[in-house]
Amino acid sequence: MALIVQKFGGTSVGSPERIEQVAEKVAKFRAAGDDVVVVVSAMSGETNRLLGLAKQVCTRPSLREMDVMIATGEQVTIALLAIALNKIGVPAVSFTGAQVPIVTDSEHGKARILSIDETKITAQLNAGKVVIVAGFQGVDEQGNITTLGRGGSDTTAVALAAALKADECQIYTDVDGVYTTDPRVVSRAQRLERITFEEMLEMASLGSKILQLRSVEFAGKYNVPLRVLHSFQEGSGTLITTDDNEDNMEQPIISGIAFNRDEAKLTIRGVPDTPGVAFKILGPISAANIDIDMIVQNVAQDNTTDFTFTVNNVDYDKALDVLQATAKEIGATEVSGTTSIAKVSIVGVGMRSHPGVASRMFEALAKENINIQMISTSEIRVSVVIDEKYVELAVRALHTAFGLDAPEK
Repeated sequence: MALIVQKFGGTSVGSPERIEQVAEKVAKFRAAGDDVVVVVSAMSGETNRLLGLAKQVCTRPSLREMDVMIATGEQVTIALLAIALNKIGVPAVSFTGAQVPIVTDSEHGKARILSIDETKITAQLNAGKVVIVAGFQGVDEQGNITTLGRGGSDTTAVALAAALKADECQIYTDVDGVYTTDPRVVSRAQRLERITFEEMLEMASLGSKILQLRSVEFAGKYNVPLRVLHSFQEGSGTLITTDDNEDNMEQPIISGIAFNRDEAKLTIRGVPDTPGVAFKILGPISAANIDIDMIVQNVAQDNTTDFTFTVNNVDYDKALDVLQATAKEIGATEVSGTTSIAKVSIVGVGMRSHPGVASRMFEALAKENINIQMISTSEIRVSVVIDEKYVELAVRALHTAFGLDAPEK
């Protein structure tokens, strides 16, 4: 008998009929003798509906009250799933994040989990019940309802699995696992049977939207076996776990290719090349709560430097305003930017034992006449910034170059 934490997202519980299908799936695990804790999101579209209601009342509502309101979406789902399970003879009980309790800090809208008291959940499991917990939410030490941010139900599920020392955390979604790249871009993309936490963390941070980044970080930190499965199709999915393969001879060089179109690039030119210039440029950007991704600095012979960096598309206008103000202060000659870029990355722990991976990537892009604007690397990843219009061509070329294409049928 195993203890399994299962998470079902918004599309999986998007209607009463789908909630009943989830109940049937959970019932099969219970019938097999497993203890099951289920984490659910709000029904698809519900969070957006609630946000829309708030904006009709106030353009800048209190973050505390927003958390109180949008947390109700998951409360509806947990109750409906408990009702559906009890109807088919499977004893079930639902808990909100506050009832567990899942204790968080007080950062409304993006709270982080501090602790989980598993006492109530364990007691209900021992009583033979399926326990259903509202994802995405918790309660701070002052008793205020908090939410974990978009995709926070994944984090809730992994955190519960860690606290309960579950045998596996299963994330059910609308895809049947993690693929070598987006199958909508590359028709011959392959589902991975297994991927390491390191690789999945890179994939999630680079644009793969299958799992929330924080949930992968949490799973890796507490070594929670994580499996991605399709909500309504049978299959083994993809297991995300530690790299326990001691023989790396058969380790594929590249496990996947990620890409992100939500990128913007900014450049400040003619900056006096003096000590501390990087901080003078990037300090105000950081103070504006804007995350910086890739950075390139070019020093000219006239003792000036050009400084280029990337940010998320949503922060582009804000970053441009900050950079223009900085340019006036430090005597730069020009500020420019564009949102017509994309980042393409190859990811794989096999890079550690295979030299020449970057050059093979650059060669594949050169054959397609795709210009590389920026480059960033880590031990298991190489990322490049290219013109956005070439992103799908680049992904397909790299997928073929690294032997990731599935055999033709």
